[in-house]
Amino acid sequence: MPIRSIPNPPSLSEKIKSRRQELSLTIEEAAKRAGVGTKTWCRYEAGEAIRADKYKGLCKALNWPVTANADQTTNDSTSVPAEDYRNHKAWSNYLEGIFGYKAAMSFAVGSDILLDHIKQDLEELASMPKGTHLGQLSISFLCDDLPPQFLTDYDYDFVYHMKCALQLLRYRAKNSTQFLAHSVIEELLIYLSVEEAEILADLEESKDIDEDNTESFNEWVFDLFDDADILTTLYSSLYLTTENIYHIDYWFKPQFYLEQD
Repeated sequence: MPIRSIPNPPSLSEKIKSRRQELSLTIEEAAKRAGVGTKTWCRYEAGEAIRADKYKGLCKALNWPVTANADQTTNDSTSVPAEDYRNHKAWSNYLEGIFGYKAAMSFAVGSDILLDHIKQDLEELASMPKGTHLGQLSISFLCDDLPPQFLTDYDYDFVYHMKCALQLLRYRAKNSTQFLAHSVIEELLIYLSVEEAEILADLEESKDIDEDNTESFNEWVFDLFDDADILTTLYSSLYLTTENIYHIDYWFKPQFYLEQD
C-alpha cells in the first residue's frame, strides 16, 4: 500500500534543523524522540519527503503542535487512491458501510501508527527494570495519550496486553461482518487510532467516496460506542473508584454489546 508523504522543501528542512539546534538536541536525540533512525532524521534535514505516519513523531520531537507546517501537503501525484486503503489489512467493510470511507480509513491507518508507537514503547520498557511505567521513560509516544489517573499501571505487561488487544481488533476489522468495541480497552484503542489518523484528515477524497457522508473525521467513534463515556470518564477530572466500570481494573473485561443468554 503506498504511504502518503509530506513534501519537505528547503524552508521546512531548514526549520527542522534550526528547531533541533534551538532545543540543543543532537541528531541522535532528536531521532530517538521522533521514533526514527538517525539516517532518517538526516534525510529530513536534507530535504527528503517525510512519511505522513512519521510526521506526528517529528512534531513531538521538536515540541511543535502537530498542525505545524500543515500547509505542506501532498500534491495530486502523491495522493492515495481510495482503493489502496480498501486493501489495507485492518480495513473494515462494516465501518465503511455504516459510517463511511473516512471512518474505515481512520481506523486502518491510525491503528498502524498506534501499533508502531506501542512497539517503540515496549522496546524501551524491555530495557528497563521490571515495574517501570511509561511515565519513567525518557520518551514515550503513549504516555500523554493514555488517561493520566492510571499512569503507574502502564508497565511492560500492560502495554504488551494493549498491543495484543489492538492486533485482535485489527484482525476483527478485516475479517468480521461486524466491528464493535466490547471492552474499555477496545474503545480506547479505537479512539486513539482515530486520533492518530487525524493528521491524514486532509486527504483528497476520491470520486468513489460517498460525498453525501458529511460525518466529521472522528465523531463517528461515539456513534459506534453509543455514548461519549470514554471522554466524560477517562479524560475528565473525575477520580474513578474501583466500582466504576471504566476503572483500569475492568479495561480488558468484555462489558459492551454482549450476547444475552
